[in-house]
Amino acid sequence: MSEPTPGPVEDREIPRYAPIALLPLLALLLLGFFWGYNWVVMKAVLVDVSAAWFAALRTVLPALLLIAILPLAGKRLRPPPLFYALPIGLFQTAGFVGFMMWALQFGGGAGETAVIVFMMPLWLTLMAHFALNERITRVQLLAIGLALPGLVLLISPWEAGLMPAAVLLAFASGFGWALGAIWQKRYYHRYQPDLLSLTAWQMLYGGLLLLAIALWAEPFAVDPTPNFLWALFYNVVLAGAIGWLLWVYSLHHLPTWIAGFGALLVPGIGVLSAWLVLGETPGPVKLLGIGLILSALLIITLYQRRAFRRAR
Repeated sequence: MSEPTPGPVEDREIPRYAPIALLPLLALLLLGFFWGYNWVVMKAVLVDVSAAWFAALRTVLPALLLIAILPLAGKRLRPPPLFYALPIGLFQTAGFVGFMMWALQFGGGAGETAVIVFMMPLWLTLMAHFALNERITRVQLLAIGLALPGLVLLISPWEAGLMPAAVLLAFASGFGWALGAIWQKRYYHRYQPDLLSLTAWQMLYGGLLLLAIALWAEPFAVDPTPNFLWALFYNVVLAGAIGWLLWVYSLHHLPTWIAGFGALLVPGIGVLSAWLVLGETPGPVKLLGIGLILSALLIITLYQRRAFRRAR
C-alpha cells in the first residue's frame, strides 16, 4: 500500500490461539518489500513519463490483469454493486494514486512522501470517530500526539526542504485512501463482496478516471527506456497483480491487525530504499520525525491487536 491496502474489512474467523501460518507471513513480508521499494521505482520513472500518464497506466493495466485472473481463482467476473465499488475506486485508487504520483513529480522525496501518505491510519482514526461513531481512545490520542510533532519535524518548514505543493498532495493522497476505507467499512456488511473482485473492479473504476484526466491534461508521451519498461513491469506485475494477490492471500489467512504490520513495512522500506538507491539522506531532525510517525503507526497497530483479541 506504496500501494493502498483495500481498507478495513472484517476479520476472518481465525481461532484466537491459532498459530501464525508461515506462508501467509512470508507473503506479507514480500508484499511489504514490493510496495515499499516501489516508491523508488515510481520516483525514478518520472524522467520518462508524466505523473498523470503513469498513474493511469499503473492502475488500469493491473486492474485488467486482476479481472482476467478472477475466473482462474474461481471468482465470478460480475462486478460488485456500483454504489459500493465506485466511490472506493474514486477515493482509494484515483485519489490515492493520482495525488501520490503528483506529489513525487512536484518535488516530494520518495521516502518522505511515503511516510506522509502512510499516516493514513491516523486520519482514518479521526474520520471513523465522526463517520462511524467509533470513539477515539486515549491510546489513539497518544499515537496522534506523537505523529503530529513528527510530521512537523519531517516537513521542517524552517528549512528549504519539501516543497509545499508536494506536502499538500501527499496529504491529499492519504486522505483519499482514508475516505475510501471509511466507505468500504461503512457498507461492508450490506454487500460483503469478495475482496479480490472488489480490488480489481474498484481499481479499474479509479484507473479509468485517471486515464480520462491524463487524456484531458496532456498528449500521451512516453520515452520507452529500459527504466520506463522496468517501472511499468514492476507496477503492473510485481506491485500490481502479484502484490494484490499476496495481500488477499495474507488477509484471508492472517488477522487484520497482523496485516497492519505489513503496512508498517512499506514506509520504512520506502525510506531505506530512497536512502540507498536515490541518495535521499534524511538529517537527524527528519529522522526523528520519521521515527515519531512510525512509532505512532506501531501504537495504532498494537491497539488494533488488543481490540481484536478483546472482540474474540
